[in-house]
Amino acid sequence: MPQELTLDDIWKLFRETNRIFQESKEKSERDLEETRRILRESSAEADRRSRETDRKFREMERVVKDVSRQIGQLGGRWGEFVEGMVAPACETLFLDRGIPVHRVHQRVKAKYPGNRHMEIDLLVVNTDVVVLVEVKSKLRVEDVREHVTRLAEFKSFFPEYVDRRVMGAVAGIVVEENVEQFAMNEGLFVIVQSGETVTLANDTQFIPKTW
Repeated sequence: MPQELTLDDIWKLFRETNRIFQESKEKSERDLEETRRILRESSAEADRRSRETDRKFREMERVVKDVSRQIGQLGGRWGEFVEGMVAPACETLFLDRGIPVHRVHQRVKAKYPGNRHMEIDLLVVNTDVVVLVEVKSKLRVEDVREHVTRLAEFKSFFPEYVDRRVMGAVAGIVVEENVEQFAMNEGLFVIVQSGETVTLANDTQFIPKTW
């Protein structure tokens, strides 16, 4: 027969249950506080990492802008260098093709109302012929197309040359073969790098187009 519980037994059992409950409560509170601490630290770490990422992004953005600015400046200087290399060679190059050169003008510009403007890298002139030379560090098909359009519009921007024969040339340090042939098919002289100087890629049988 089961032993009857006395009041003292019940009290002991209550105290033990209360102890276990209290310990469980305290452990739960400790666990909860630990969880909160971890969350706080995680949040702080996340904030720190976010701030660090923002700082690195801003620094990277600044570097990219600075590099882009330097590349832009270098591109301008490189273009000037190529023009400076082509300009003095024009006299010999075109004279060899029966075109005497009296003057070579660099960066010739014209501007009219209505935002109409034209810029020519090199303008090679004699009393009968004007040669417009477009100079690029890397010559593309699109550059050739734009130059053909420029040639067609030249006399409307420079009426002082209306009585001259207008011819075109393109020059590039890097010129892909398809671009070279495309330009020749359009009737243009093609000036390419040859060692420390430049030369005409057109053969001696080439007949330039006249505008």
